[in-house]
Amino acid sequence: MIDSAGNKTQTIPLLYRLFFLYIEPIASLVGAYYAMLEPHEYLRLTDPSSPPIISIPRSTSIILKQLSNLYFLFALNEALVLRATSDINVWRALLFGLLIADLGHLYSVHPFGLDIYWNVLGWNAIDWGNVAFVYVGATMRMCFLAGLGVSNGPAQRSRKRPVKRKP
Repeated sequence: MIDSAGNKTQTIPLLYRLFFLYIEPIASLVGAYYAMLEPHEYLRLTDPSSPPIISIPRSTSIILKQLSNLYFLFALNEALVLRATSDINVWRALLFGLLIADLGHLYSVHPFGLDIYWNVLGWNAIDWGNVAFVYVGATMRMCFLAGLGVSNGPAQRSRKRPVKRKP
């Protein structure tokens, strides 16, 4: 479907709308809350072997506030920008950018070693957010970008259409 401005619009499937407009923005706000208002707990959960004993260094405090702001931006982009349009190209562009961010987020925990990516029995609450939830978000984005469940997406366009034969 094409809107009055010439943009390709369509109804976004319910699973994608639920995840990208509600579930993930709320989860991002939780991360923003902890990074901004519970910095000691955030750092303790991030690396139990090296939390600050008494006070958080000023530079770390600034970085946590910046991180909180980015979590908030992430939530706003999904909850507001995606909610404001059904233009499939806008959805794809934004979700592609967030997929790149997912890869960077996963890379950021590599100092913990490869176990962090698969040893679910060793995960704490923040690991579930930093790894498992990011896996889910990245998977949802890859499925959307591949066109799974999205009419006229790449997955549907790549299917061979039957050739119409003249009678």
